[in-house]
Formats: sequence, C-alpha cells, structure tokens
Amino acid sequence: MQGSGAQPYILKNTGGVYSCTCPAWRNQSLAIERRTCKHLRKLRGDAAEEARIGGALPQHPAKPAGAAGEDEEAGPPLLLAESWDNAADLSGWWMSEKLDGVRAYWDGKQFLSRQGNLYHAPAWFIEGLPTVPLDGELWLDRKKFQRTVSIVRRQDQNDLWKEIKFLVFDAPAAGGGFEDRLAFLKDTLANGSARFARLHGQERCQSLEALKTELARIEALGGEGLMLRQPGSKYVTGRSATLLKVKTFHDAEAVVIGHQPGAGRHAGRLGALLVRLPSGKEFAVGTGFTDREREQPPGLGATVTFRYQELSDAGVPRFPSYVRVYTPAPAGAAPANPAPRPAPAKPAVAAGNQPKSAARYFEFVEGTSNKFWEVSQDGNTMTTRWGRIGSAGQSKTKTFADAQAAANAMAVLIEEKTDEGYAERSRG
Repeated sequence: MQGSGAQPYILKNTGGVYSCTCPAWRNQSLAIERRTCKHLRKLRGDAAEEARIGGALPQHPAKPAGAAGEDEEAGPPLLLAESWDNAADLSGWWMSEKLDGVRAYWDGKQFLSRQGNLYHAPAWFIEGLPTVPLDGELWLDRKKFQRTVSIVRRQDQNDLWKEIKFLVFDAPAAGGGFEDRLAFLKDTLANGSARFARLHGQERCQSLEALKTELARIEALGGEGLMLRQPGSKYVTGRSATLLKVKTFHDAEAVVIGHQPGAGRHAGRLGALLVRLPSGKEFAVGTGFTDREREQPPGLGATVTFRYQELSDAGVPRFPSYVRVYTPAPAGAAPANPAPRPAPAKPAVAAGNQPKSAARYFEFVEGTSNKFWEVSQDGNTMTTRWGRIGSAGQSKTKTFADAQAAANAMAVLIEEKTDEGYAERSRG
C-alpha cells in the first residue's frame, strides 16, 4: 500500500497476525498481535481492526512524526538508498559511481554529516558554494576512505582539505524530478566559483548488460559499485526505492552444519541452512531455495554454493542466497574457483532449536558523538543495545515470525549502521 514515502508499505497476514512495514506499526511498544496502523485500518476497516486488537483504536500515531529513532540524532533530511534486488530492470535509470567518501550535506552555510555533526571545512574550501542545499560526497580518491575521514573530521581547518573534493549529486531543495535538479546543478556550478566542488557524472543506463559492464569497469578501478536513480524521481527524506545501490554478488562455498525449521508457509520443512565457512564463521542461508529443496535440503556435511553481496568487517557474508549443492570438478580438471577445504561440521541444530548469534558491536565517533550500537539474535528475537560509549545504554528486543526473519532484519540494520559511519569493533 502506498504511503507518504516513495516506497510502498508491505502488509502481511502471518498465521492470523497482521503486520505493516510502516514506522507507526514498527515503533509501537505493544505485542505484535495488538498493533495496528492507518494502513491496516484502510485495508480492513476500523470495525474489523478494533475487533481484532480487542480494544479502542489509537487516536494518534505511536511515534510523533519526525521523532528520532533509537540512537539517531537529528540529521539533515537526506535521501537514502535501497539495495538493488538483482532483478528489477534499471534500463533508462541514471547511473553514477558509488563513491567511497564521506556523505556531506551543504545546507547553504556549512557541511553536515548524516548525523547532523559539523564538518569544519576551511573558509577557502567553501568559498563560492551556493546558498542553497546540496547533497554530495567529500571525496579524495578510490580506496582512500580512511584518509578522507581522517581529514574531514579534524577541527583545525588545516591545508589537508586541499586533497578533498566535494562531488555533488543532488539538490534537495530545487524541486522537480531528478532531471530538473540535475539541470539546476549544472547551471549552479557552471561558473566554477566553487573551486573544490564539481558535479558528479551521471549517464543513462542502456541495458542490464551495460550496467554489468560499467559495474565491472568501476570495480576493476577500485571503486565500490554504482548508484542508480529513477528518472523523474523526487527528492524524499529517508530510504527510497528510487535510489539503488548496485554491487557485485560473489559465489562461495560453505559446509552445512544444521537445518533450521521453517515457519509460516514453510512450516514442516526447511527454513534455513546453518553453514560454516573455512574461516569458522557461521551464519544462516534462508533464501534462494525452491519448494522441493526445502522439502529435501542438502544433508549435514554437504558443501553448498551460495551467493552474497560482500563480507562484513567481521568476515560474515551479507545477504547470502542459496545457489546449489557444490559439485567438485572431475579429477584432473583445474576448476576456475577451487572449493575451500570444508571445515569439520559441528553437530546439527535440532529441529525446534533456534540459533543464538554472538552480539555484533559497532562504534561511531564523530565530532561530539561517541556512540556504540550492538545487535544480537536469539531464535526469532533480535535485541539491539545503544548509547554513549562507556555507558550501559538502552536496549530493545523485537520478535519476528521466525528466526530467518530476525536474521534478515539484523542484516538490514547492520547495513544501515555501517552506511551511517558505524565501524565494527571488538568490545574492550
């Protein structure tokens, strides 16, 4: 169902429990079967929803509009990207390199980080910039992220800023579709008065094959990937499917160490494979299976091929998807990608038992911000903890339909936090 944002909300009925992906439903401090929202009320009607939750309907949103979530500070109103699903046709979309710099919002007077902290750019660096908001990246070069951060987070406005460029890719307040905002940027930056600012290159994506070719070229040069913008799209605050991150997916092998039971429509068959990499890292693979493969999954000790987007800082594959049972090359043949030696399998996870993940800990240090964020999974629950570094912080636990849904939610949150500048650390 379409809401106020660019991306529609998803309404579900899982075992008689209704849910919605909108913030108003997610942020209620009620049991999930007692939650409702305006989208569910529109779908089912007020009377049906009142009868379902067993009480009067809330008269106000569960969380005030614009209220900050968890440990988020009030940052600038940025458009944030979703990840491409490797299926949507992006022909005709605007394509640009995904920069490995620092996201920066020029509010007409100063540079702000995603969390609203000030970047102390020298006066000569910002000279000539327009008095209107610009969205871009403070960037040095490919594979120079750490040096970029070390320069722009200093507060002494030193000459190291001469290494930095401000690459502009949008004009939040210009209005109109993306093409209109792009024309505005070309006109605004055309006179060259802002010596350190330039328009980030955009070109039309002609086809899926052209997208793959450009992605391979950028990654061969050491770039992160591509960003794709939907033609005619508006600039909206928050994550939007009109802006997509595109990165290469990789194939790898892992050993099956357990079978996680399914729930919902997968009840009575496989929910996810629990696997282990040669490095010893363990994780769940819950997508990519046919119904038949869920009914007859690979056995314990089998080596399977899975596809993933990238490794986290902790070495865990992000967004893993099952491909097939791994078949070694015939004797004497030299495989293009030799399979890693399988690690000894641990005992299987018994049906009904749910995996408990080790907590993953992240820190964000920028300006006056000194924050940590931690997430862990225990079966179908996910717990987050956050606060100032050195404090006990606050915590919140969410319950999901099954363990795979909790694992997926955990992966999404980790991606969002790393995008915001949080770095994974070992506690202590």
